[in-house]
Amino acid sequence: MCGIIGYLGYREAYPILINGLKKLEYRGYDSSGIAIFYENECSLYKTKGRVNELEKKISSYKIKIKGTTGIGHTRWATHGIPDDLNAHPHVSNSNELIIIHNGIIENYYAIKIILLKNGFTFKSKTDTEVLVNFIEYIKKENKFSLEEAVRVSLNEIVGAYSIAIVEKTRPETIIIAKLGSPLALGINKKEFFISSDPIPFINYTNNALYLKDGEMAILRKGEELDLRKITNNHKLSPIIKKLKINLKKIEKGKYKYFMLKEIYEQPKTILDTLRGRLLISKGIICIDGIEFSKDIFINAKCITIIACGTSWHASLIGEYLLEEFIRIPVEVEYASEFRYRHPIIKKKDVVIVISQSGETADTLAALKLAKKKGAFVFGICNVVGSSIARNVDAGVYTHAGPEIGVASTKAFTAQITILILLALKIGKHKSTINDSRYSSLCKELGTIPEKINYILKIYDYIKKISKIYYNFNNFIYLGRGINFPVALEGALKLKEISYIHAEGYPAAEMKHGPIALIDENIPVVIIATKKGCYDKIIGNIQEIKARKGKIIAIVNEGDIQVSMMADHVIKIPDISEELSPLVTVIPLQLLAYQIACIRGKNVDQPRNLAKSVTVE
Repeated sequence: MCGIIGYLGYREAYPILINGLKKLEYRGYDSSGIAIFYENECSLYKTKGRVNELEKKISSYKIKIKGTTGIGHTRWATHGIPDDLNAHPHVSNSNELIIIHNGIIENYYAIKIILLKNGFTFKSKTDTEVLVNFIEYIKKENKFSLEEAVRVSLNEIVGAYSIAIVEKTRPETIIIAKLGSPLALGINKKEFFISSDPIPFINYTNNALYLKDGEMAILRKGEELDLRKITNNHKLSPIIKKLKINLKKIEKGKYKYFMLKEIYEQPKTILDTLRGRLLISKGIICIDGIEFSKDIFINAKCITIIACGTSWHASLIGEYLLEEFIRIPVEVEYASEFRYRHPIIKKKDVVIVISQSGETADTLAALKLAKKKGAFVFGICNVVGSSIARNVDAGVYTHAGPEIGVASTKAFTAQITILILLALKIGKHKSTINDSRYSSLCKELGTIPEKINYILKIYDYIKKISKIYYNFNNFIYLGRGINFPVALEGALKLKEISYIHAEGYPAAEMKHGPIALIDENIPVVIIATKKGCYDKIIGNIQEIKARKGKIIAIVNEGDIQVSMMADHVIKIPDISEELSPLVTVIPLQLLAYQIACIRGKNVDQPRNLAKSVTVE
């Protein structure tokens, strides 16, 4: 969940590490640190808090940090509170081995007991300090090289990790390894860049290798990459890829926060998702991953969609779409629950996994379980070459581009767009959607970017509403049908970035408990589009108003009834119910963003959250 950075080459390591950590801040963290090696010595600095605090701490020493080998880390606390002692890098008892680590060592306590019995002591509460001392123990007991000690130790580890480790007296070598947590390696002539993702090193090289699970690499200054299997030390041939990342896409430009930039990118994101896949004039949807899978989908008896967080909300929308258009039962599962409850999955069942990063630990584990049971696994993700993309049987990239803001926005609408295309394509093949409706929805899908642009133009009006409601401590979000998941997503966005308690419900469920909360201190955000149980929603609004609730309503242009009852209305263009989540979510994203800004929150780096949840 946190970030790893490392450098081995001919340049000074310090600026590369500090700038790299800044570019990894979006992943979420609560402490940071670096270690730089020079003439058999190690300069190690770490602190609780942000990377700029680490930078200030180092500057206060008024020394020049030399060294062309270094490792750095941003930590998201798992074992042990966020503080200076628990921050990475961690050092072995002899002060000879220095390590950074992402992931969780599940059997760390059993290993720690063994180490304590053998005289080891511990300064921190982390599983990482246990790991570095375990490697040292194996190294000394068996008189192994560091390379062999790392390999043998990792074969005894249960859990997930990506690590980089250096021996202080051999600063010309860094050893890295991966199981579960992502790790990328940038390669130039005479230098290596290590990172949790390629963004920190794309300025230096576009030659990258993504380590696979169970692989370790020995990086030696001035030598070729040495890639091996952890289990048997078998030497592997590295597969180097050319990265295609537009640097402008990972810069904020004129925007204060990445989140606002990414909200405003959604018209283009949806166009990019549709480009080359939807030929509106011919009514043709052509996507290789779906073409490859269409017969499997057509013959499926059931479909299970697995995801976490915002992707889970997109999955719920997918359930409505797939059941409506292809008439096959669909279940939506939290990945974290699916893998632990003995799910009923049969051969030839279809499982769809959805993840922005393609590295979500629970989703990846659920994918592997589904494949083990014989299911056909179809992936929807954003990051090319990610673990999920490499492990599915077929799939589709969303083409949303890098999403840096922790609170997902454009990835959500891109995922929905793919699910719409999938449902329409398979429905057309099955003849479970008539030609007229299919053609109409294809044409309307092409107008979505224009409709989103219309909503973005009323941002100033949403700002005014935000100023009225920013100080409330509880919100309720309501929707019906396909817009119920949008209510969930709107509530999640507000929680994530403003720290206001918010809950989403199907509007009809108000009478089954939540209505007890309604009074003048509870704003209710309700999606009240003309289609989809409009008359029923009118009744829900009347019930809320009768109890003095404050109502912010998302309505279609020309709406009269809801507009007369609501305290504030946000008007959106008219749209078919099946496509409406692509539009109704936009004002909810803007509302959450603006309320968080007024409350003075760091929108891109909300507390306790990480962009990619790569641990269970």
